[in-house]
Amino acid sequence: MRVDVAIIGSGTAGMGAYRAARSHTNSVLLIEGGAYGTTCARVGCMPSKLLIAAAEAAHQARHSDPFGVHVDGVTVDGAAVMARVRRERDRFVGFVLDSVESMPLADRLAATVSFQDANTLITTQGQTIHAERSVIATGSVPVLPPLLAGLGSRLLTNENIFELPTLPKSLVVFGPGVLGLELGQAMSRLGVNVKVFGVGGGIAGIRDPEIRDYANQTFNEEFYLDASAQLKSVSESATGVEVHYLHRDGAWRTEQFDYVLAATGRAPNVAGLGLKNTGLRLNERGVPVFDRYTLQCGGSPIFIAGDASNDIPLLHEAADQGRIAGENAGRYPDVRAGLRRTPLAVVFTEPQVASVGLRLDQLELGFKGRFATGLVSFEDQGRSRVMLRNKGILKIHAEQGSGLFLGAEMFGPAAEHIGHLLAWAAQKRMTVGEMLEMPFYHPVIEEGLRTALRNLKGNLHMGTEGIARCLDCGPGA
Repeated sequence: MRVDVAIIGSGTAGMGAYRAARSHTNSVLLIEGGAYGTTCARVGCMPSKLLIAAAEAAHQARHSDPFGVHVDGVTVDGAAVMARVRRERDRFVGFVLDSVESMPLADRLAATVSFQDANTLITTQGQTIHAERSVIATGSVPVLPPLLAGLGSRLLTNENIFELPTLPKSLVVFGPGVLGLELGQAMSRLGVNVKVFGVGGGIAGIRDPEIRDYANQTFNEEFYLDASAQLKSVSESATGVEVHYLHRDGAWRTEQFDYVLAATGRAPNVAGLGLKNTGLRLNERGVPVFDRYTLQCGGSPIFIAGDASNDIPLLHEAADQGRIAGENAGRYPDVRAGLRRTPLAVVFTEPQVASVGLRLDQLELGFKGRFATGLVSFEDQGRSRVMLRNKGILKIHAEQGSGLFLGAEMFGPAAEHIGHLLAWAAQKRMTVGEMLEMPFYHPVIEEGLRTALRNLKGNLHMGTEGIARCLDCGPGA
């Protein structure tokens, strides 16, 4: 076969690359070596949020007494929970499959391929594809530490946890990152005995130590979380998995669990692509070195997009990267920089986590001594207390002198929504003063953002911080 553009992988990045390349040439081949359906729809964002939604319903029913609403006898039907997760998951996957089916049959190839050289791909069946340009969009795969080797059917990842016929009675989670905490908390709220272990102290990707400590304390009120755990062994037993660990009380314990969930990260799925045959310079993870604004690998006709690039493994980033890579592959050698949006990440725990713009470590490196911070606690914030969702902290940062908003980190209620407001402000390069000119309704959780902005304005020495509990803000703002 001879094509202008070969796209390897049909996930979010691959399909975006296909559509973009197709606007420049009709000679595009989309190659898929596995099942169609994006990571997000099949084993990521959507099934996890379905499980979280069920967990929220159970949690609210069990914790309605403070409102004067008494709910007796809350039971969770584990089989029904998992059945709905799969049913709705399959519906979302169906939308993706419809998109794939709408592509011309001649533009699709079900095959596993590797590079023979920079312009030649070989399928496992021996078919040769000569491609003038290529886009690598092969996604990522779960990373399993040696400690979890040999656990067999008792080992779960996001690739198979949603296939459980019912909820387990107990679950040990390794990795308190985004996936581990989202699924661990959801399982706990659905009545599963959960313990979460990590190494290095990281929690949900939070960079600010004060916010991370607050989150650690809050999560431990619901389930056991040790982000700097010591473990001696994890082994399969006759009835499940046996974990030998040092408890926070200082005693070594051995505990049985039905399953292990490995949420220990994902790695770019590039190992079988034969990239060494392309002449590309590879980094320590075997990923081609690329320009993150053009997605071009070196000066070659090969581009990379999505989780395979290991840049920012999020769906909206994969979509942007796919479009940029596809455009450049389609019109090559006319390679142009594409729009990379303000960094925005959300963790759908409760409270939620959001990160926008520059992280604290980046600020301390690039703006040391040149930025100020504004802070708000949601413990006394009006709307948050009304809803009994009043745990959390928001910190926002701006440049001294200009007042330019630089970034923020939040652990608290409605972080997904406040994160979006802040990401828009960052992308429009707004100053703190301009952000405070925006309307704030009452009573809403977003009033907490205004409090943080006023605190930041005072710390920037650009005006008064504002009167504590000011009446123009409304009670509890």
